[in-house]
Amino acid sequence: MKKLPLIIALALLSISPIACVQEPSGETSITAFDLDALIVAGNTPFILDVRTQKEFAEGHIPGAVNIPHTELEARIAELDVLKNDTIVLHCRSGRRAVTADKILRGNGYIKITELEGHMLGWEAGGHPVERPANTTPAT
Repeated sequence: MKKLPLIIALALLSISPIACVQEPSGETSITAFDLDALIVAGNTPFILDVRTQKEFAEGHIPGAVNIPHTELEARIAELDVLKNDTIVLHCRSGRRAVTADKILRGNGYIKITELEGHMLGWEAGGHPVERPANTTPAT
């Protein structure tokens, strides 16, 4: 049964390097299912988690990089991604990602893709979360 996400990921990759949905506003987004399929297929895009360091430490999407939205402007040089590469951006529910999106665009990043449902949606969908060995999911 584990072959199914891989097959889906490969099918998505044959269509586009990253499976995105074009929103009416011109913004792009990716579903948790599609992002998970890319990760499983070994094609993880640059995932930027703009939650606090504490939130990130409590659990995060595998492969995500954490720079809190309040530190992003000062730490923009730490992004290990080209300005025309895709960045999948998320926070807990979406509010902080709006601020981070403005900062990224103001610094010349042009392919910003928002994770639909953000971390709450990722966890609700049962997708994998990296956590330190001594923590359990919040209830």
